[in-house]
Amino acid sequence: MQKNFIILLILLFGINSYCQNQIIGKWLSDDGEGITEIFRQNDTYFGKITWLKQPNDVNGIPFTDTKNPDIKKNNLPLIGLVILKNFEYKNHEWINGTIYDPESGKTYTCTMWLVDENTIKVRGYWGFFFETQKWTKTK
Repeated sequence: MQKNFIILLILLFGINSYCQNQIIGKWLSDDGEGITEIFRQNDTYFGKITWLKQPNDVNGIPFTDTKNPDIKKNNLPLIGLVILKNFEYKNHEWINGTIYDPESGKTYTCTMWLVDENTIKVRGYWGFFFETQKWTKTK
């Protein structure tokens, strides 16, 4: 009896671990302008920009985080910039995180969830208002 209980716990832990890690990978934004790679550190999820359709200005110089309210970060390149921070997995959603918009320099609370194995919805909140995007998994 105790052996069956232990096996059941291992199976449940494995299934939960598999579900929460389904978000790990590279995701193409709704507009096709960028790819964000979502990764796990300890039990928290983050995402960084790994590709941009237009990574450089007309002079070939990489775009930087010029709109960041922290002036010390204005020269950081957009490629490699962590825009998703501190997400926790709970009830089939990644919650309590934030998403940073380098186009405006603003950070919003955010929730993400899987639609299917190749699609996630990313919802940023500003008070009672929100915007939802659909991101597609890439290789």
